[in-house]
Amino acid sequence: MPALAVGQDSLLAKAEALPNKYLQQVTAKSKRYEKQVEKRASKALRRMIRLEQKMAAKLTKVDSMAAKNIFTNSLDSMQNLQAKIKGKTQALTSALNGNTGGYLDTLANTLGFLKGAGGLLGSVSKTKDKLGKSFGQVKSLQDKLQQASQIRNYIRERRNLLKSQLGQYTNMAKDLQKVNKEVYYYAQQLKEYQSIFSDRKKAEAKAMELLQKLPAYKDFMARNSQIARLFNLPGVNSSVNVEEQLAGLQTRSQVEQLIQQRLGGGGPNASQAIRQQMDAARSQIDELKKNFPDLDNAAEMPDFKPNEMKTKSFLSRLEFGANVQFQRSNQFFPSTGDFAGQVGYRFSKNGIIGLGAAYKLGMGTGFNNIRFSHQGIGARSFADYKLKGTFFVNGGFEYNYNAAFSNPGQLSNAKSWTRSALLGIAKKYKINNKLKGNMTLLYDFLHNSQVPRTDPVKFRVGYNF
Repeated sequence: MPALAVGQDSLLAKAEALPNKYLQQVTAKSKRYEKQVEKRASKALRRMIRLEQKMAAKLTKVDSMAAKNIFTNSLDSMQNLQAKIKGKTQALTSALNGNTGGYLDTLANTLGFLKGAGGLLGSVSKTKDKLGKSFGQVKSLQDKLQQASQIRNYIRERRNLLKSQLGQYTNMAKDLQKVNKEVYYYAQQLKEYQSIFSDRKKAEAKAMELLQKLPAYKDFMARNSQIARLFNLPGVNSSVNVEEQLAGLQTRSQVEQLIQQRLGGGGPNASQAIRQQMDAARSQIDELKKNFPDLDNAAEMPDFKPNEMKTKSFLSRLEFGANVQFQRSNQFFPSTGDFAGQVGYRFSKNGIIGLGAAYKLGMGTGFNNIRFSHQGIGARSFADYKLKGTFFVNGGFEYNYNAAFSNPGQLSNAKSWTRSALLGIAKKYKINNKLKGNMTLLYDFLHNSQVPRTDPVKFRVGYNF
């Protein structure tokens, strides 16, 4: 480990507790991610075992010999894999190359750098113990991700084999589609976990910001990253010079010259025809990427319409928001304002349902008579679904207490509660990465039954977080 340059450690002197916070976050998130990966891998194998057991029972009624040949060994293999998930089994991970994502590669190398750079951590034994714990946890996570990758590849191959072996049995079509769904959603779930894990927290982001200013850290990462090892970049193997590392690779001009030679027999318009075909192919690939952005390759194209929200956790599907609407007592001054908070559950990419609560604030009768008072409360349910672009159809049912009250006991008066059935159009727009705005125009189909009668049309402005 090269010595740190004089003055480099002053970068970390600004944040004395930073290494501890950084290591705590890394350890906690790695442990949580490992549990999620382990749990999902075990679930995928359980579901595959159940599916194959049902398929074996169904095929036995038609061809018992084929059922025995197709399913017996695979069920034993999956049960063995399931038993090995709980431990670090070398046999399960030996076939893997250790490719667990760029973020995890950076994380493991950063911990390796800190482990060798004692000057950054000082002489505090607790900090060094936490570093050792974090390093061990990340290595354990790498083992679990390798296992998960092995299981993903296994069930993909198993899916392909079942398709070829059972394609002649028409009564197996639905079962094969279930297998395909399981394989697809398992791969997407792993990507979802990786995306969440790669989100750097505040202390982690600050630590990386400071470390990236250290020349020693940059040099260490350049020599130890997966990309450096994969392409044998300078510094990874100092005994090999750059010319030797690049030997055998063609330059761009050589490639262009080779293409011209191959196309020469096609006449002067050959290159233009090839270019048009390449443009057409590129547009088709872009369209596929747009519709299925998370696929590893074209062979994984699903034969069903995936639900993008299926791999999301319950909490990540929740969307919080607030909105306000005003009613006027004269041409300019609003007499009351309905302030509402809500939480929605996104059941699909385009749809959300939820519940909310509203508070009606009285504001007086004019600019010369501003007076705040409790004018009512309400409970709401709502749903909206995307129509086109940024326009959504919005509707819901509401139960409102539309009367002034001075204490909560007055809310028990059932006669003051009214119902509203609303339907309308919402326009949504982006404010920034974390905040979205919306404007909603609704019509109340029960406004005639309300006492006192309220406006049939309601206009609300809100925000979603």
